[in-house]
Amino acid sequence: MTQSRTRISKAVIPAAGLGTRFLPATKATPKEMLPVVDKPAIQYVVEEAVTAGLSDVLMITGRNKRPLEDHFDRNYELEEALTRKGDETRLARVQESSDLATMHYVRQGDPKGLGHAVLCAAPHVGDQPFAVLLGDDLIDARDPLLARMVDIQERHGGSVIALMEVDPAQVHLYGCAAVKPTVDDDVVQVTGLVEKPDPADAPSNYAVIGRYVLDPAIFGVLRETEPGRGGEIQLTDALQALASSPDLGGPVHGVVFKGRRYDTGDRGDYLRAIVRLACEREDLGPEFRDWLRSYVTEEM
Repeated sequence: MTQSRTRISKAVIPAAGLGTRFLPATKATPKEMLPVVDKPAIQYVVEEAVTAGLSDVLMITGRNKRPLEDHFDRNYELEEALTRKGDETRLARVQESSDLATMHYVRQGDPKGLGHAVLCAAPHVGDQPFAVLLGDDLIDARDPLLARMVDIQERHGGSVIALMEVDPAQVHLYGCAAVKPTVDDDVVQVTGLVEKPDPADAPSNYAVIGRYVLDPAIFGVLRETEPGRGGEIQLTDALQALASSPDLGGPVHGVVFKGRRYDTGDRGDYLRAIVRLACEREDLGPEFRDWLRSYVTEEM
């Protein structure tokens, strides 16, 4: 019989990276604030967490990340100016980000890797399961990946990671999972994890993407995890320890995602994400698609 579990309510979003792939745009602007159509990328991530029922959001930040806090705070002067103009549409859009969730912030300090960033969340999270969402991965709102992961964690306990099948030649760009099937077609049990393996050594073509639902036992494992690839504390290494020794904190399952994902950490994929999302907008799509067709025809 499955025991009753506390409903997950906390999400952690690591946002301390320097965004070097987008220089010089990110010299003074956090990469998470780069716009995807007309909203910063980070707002899509927070919206995803809230839609999955996670109303308490902790951002792990660093130097020069103050605009993230400002974006999710009230801007009384701007709101007052829009109110005086009677511009209720833009006023609602400005207030939307500050009303999304209960936001918290902590600085990572030394950039010691994703595992260290997650460990910074321990005092806030406590002894309850929690979600981690990486800001470079945007998951289409029509594909409720995180909600499915929360359901699997509440059913099985332990930790749950998001997996996506990739071209075997690309596995060296990701953490890679060894898996075995379960009774659910979209769920596997993870038996091992390797961070950015050589294609010849990869246990599968199941790549870890930027969504996790973690048992709080991960904190104890991370405290004992030595720096790995790149001299950083790798979250993948800690999850490998949990997968190989379930008694440390339950099993590790993977949800195999086949939906729409946009990698905004890559310049080409960032541009493709903007085009795709703009094309699908009711207010922008029809005119933008017409222009795009004519532009592509002229360039061919």
